Amino acid sequence: MKKKKWLVMVTLVFVFSLMFGTTVSAAGTGDVAGAIEGTWNDASEQIKTVVNKVVFPAIDLILAVFFFAKLGTAYFDYRKHGQFEWAAPAILFACLVFTLTAPAYIWTILGI
Repeated sequence: MKKKKWLVMVTLVFVFSLMFGTTVSAAGTGDVAGAIEGTWNDASEQIKTVVNKVVFPAIDLILAVFFFAKLGTAYFDYRKHGQFEWAAPAILFACLVFTLTAPAYIWTILGI
């Protein structure tokens, strides 16, 4: 009885995999590189739009919050110790400027 259940289950898995599995071919000629290039050419503008309108603003927001938070903590450290530490706020500011200006030039570097 166990062998029969096992055989039925294996047969069902095989039938479902044949039924729902699709044959994938690269334009009928086996040119995988051409299929990938075609997909990239179709999707590159959408990727560029999403990165420009979602990813870069999210990174800018995070860096701006960290920058102002670090600037505040540096000020409180200055009041406590009498010495202002510029390194961390300067690095965060440089990163913020880099990500704010990145959409203007990053796509020409990448060749899109």
